[in-house]
Amino acid sequence: MPFQVQPRYRSYGAGHLFHSSRSNKSHSTSTPWSGSLQFSEHSLLHLLLISEPSRNRNMSSINTPLLFAVLATAVSAYSPSMTPEQKALLYDSYYQNHRIQWYLGYVWAATVAAIFTYRITVTGLRYVRTLACLENEKQHYFVNPHPGWAALRRNIIDAPLFRRRHNREFKLSAAASMGTLPGRLQTMYLIGYLAMNIAFCVVSIHWGGGNVATEIRNRTGVLSVMNMLPLFLLAGRNNPLIKLLDISFDTYNLMHRWIGRIVVLEAVAHTAAWMASKIMAVGWNIIGKAMASSQLILTGTIATSAFIMLLLHSPSVVRHAFYETFLHVHIVLAIIAIVTVWIHLKTLPQQVLILGVIVIWVFERTARVAILIRHNVGRGGTKAEVEALAGEAIRVTLRMTRPWKFRAGQHLYLYLPSVGMWTSHPFTIAWSQEEQDLTSEKLPTDTLDVLARRKTTMSLIIRRRTGFTDSLWKKAENAPDGRFFTNALVEGPYGAADSYESYGHVMLFAAGVGITHAVPHARQLVGGYANNTCATRKVVLVWILQSPEHLEWIRPWMTEILAMEKRRDCLRILLFVTRPKSTKEIHSPSASVQMFPGKPDVGALISAEQAKQVGAMAVSVCGTGGLGDDVRRAVRERCEKTTIDFYEESFTW
Repeated sequence: MPFQVQPRYRSYGAGHLFHSSRSNKSHSTSTPWSGSLQFSEHSLLHLLLISEPSRNRNMSSINTPLLFAVLATAVSAYSPSMTPEQKALLYDSYYQNHRIQWYLGYVWAATVAAIFTYRITVTGLRYVRTLACLENEKQHYFVNPHPGWAALRRNIIDAPLFRRRHNREFKLSAAASMGTLPGRLQTMYLIGYLAMNIAFCVVSIHWGGGNVATEIRNRTGVLSVMNMLPLFLLAGRNNPLIKLLDISFDTYNLMHRWIGRIVVLEAVAHTAAWMASKIMAVGWNIIGKAMASSQLILTGTIATSAFIMLLLHSPSVVRHAFYETFLHVHIVLAIIAIVTVWIHLKTLPQQVLILGVIVIWVFERTARVAILIRHNVGRGGTKAEVEALAGEAIRVTLRMTRPWKFRAGQHLYLYLPSVGMWTSHPFTIAWSQEEQDLTSEKLPTDTLDVLARRKTTMSLIIRRRTGFTDSLWKKAENAPDGRFFTNALVEGPYGAADSYESYGHVMLFAAGVGITHAVPHARQLVGGYANNTCATRKVVLVWILQSPEHLEWIRPWMTEILAMEKRRDCLRILLFVTRPKSTKEIHSPSASVQMFPGKPDVGALISAEQAKQVGAMAVSVCGTGGLGDDVRRAVRERCEKTTIDFYEESFTW
């Protein structure tokens, strides 16, 4: 419970508070400060009463003994030579720390509430648009954009940090990536959050007092611990905010990395402030003695060291080049940091925050285990068929133990113990279908039995890279017939999948294995068009691939989509082959499925569709960072002419 106390000792005088000889000579020989740092409960109540008179009526709600114990314990650690004025300021700093700690929590709550309100509003408007367009073939009303909203999307929401580059990686080599740039809106939030933390570190510090280093130490320590709550929450796959706010794990991962850097900087400032005060008072020798004699100091030093190591081993180039090593070291260092901070905060009220961190971590890990058991245990377990394909790709077909529903665009985490031991890796679900289990001795006799005996088959397309995917491809390539079977574990589905069913016109751009994101959306939209359950009237799928051989990756699924009812009325497929062996390979099977050599002119394609746009348009992209940036730029240049919303599916870490 926040105490909401705002002491202002200068206006009352420290002598008045502590009954010093300056305010009451009769107490000059029996002041609570004489010879010790113990406060009387009467003095503490007096402190609270004169600090905020407007709350006097609510004093009965404050747990006075608990508050007294906390403050007395904290102050007892300081030198008895402190003057009453210094002790008064020290008490004030504890109150300010508590208030600012809660202010930070209020900022998080306000941010979540604001985004949730926005998401609810947008979802409601799209639902209304869908209903309005079910029987409306032209959808003229929704073609025209709102000028203010279009400008906001162009200049803030969809804008890269600078002119163009956003998800195009800065690479040192094929395996060494320096990372990507955040978007403009993301950068604004990160700068604001960093500035707020800096302000909280220095606001209400008594710069004219004699305990500046002590106050800064306490303040930065409180903020560092408080920031650990969102740090661990945003790192989890089962973060409830993903579904609540419809924000991608990619964005939360970005926030996790930057909040982690803030936690480390505040922990370093906390330790540096302690060292500065001790060195100035006694000298360097006291540092080693304090670590040797005090569990508080030793555990704090270990925790700060663990934080620094977490920061130093987390650059993008290290994560990408040595991901498995990075992941295991990261977890070990995080555990060391949590344990030592817990011991460091023993008897302090901030320890409950670390308990919250532990609860978040335990919940996340327990959720993973529960999901794995639910989807993989029983009926022989989950089986995987791994097949090597042309272009160093792998198709993994998963036969689940029971039915499993997912939305287009969602992903799963795949465990293959025979290849990657206990490690898991995220992959987009490219296709799924239900198949009846006919191995039972007795066939089902009613609908419920049929549903109960259905199994889900899901398929993934994985491109060979380094580490796990390289080992997987080599094992499949060397297996008889280029395929092998193995036991698997599947965790998911994850992801705040976007729905395009409220848009009259949809363009799906994909490059390489990014087609796994576009295929389920195309299937969903064509089905919705045939059943008249969505607003979509036109779907254009643009796939950029290196060779016609790569068509084999999705041939069985695309054949099924092309055979769907009313497909010719709504779906058009454009294939761009960037590295054909000869021009003979380039041929268009029909008017609705066309093939071209080279790379597409993204802007020209969007302009062509914009000229005959039906209702609001959604433009989605999944592929290389360069393609994503090109599509983003093209949409931003045209979003003020007609209603065009941009969506990008990416996974940066």
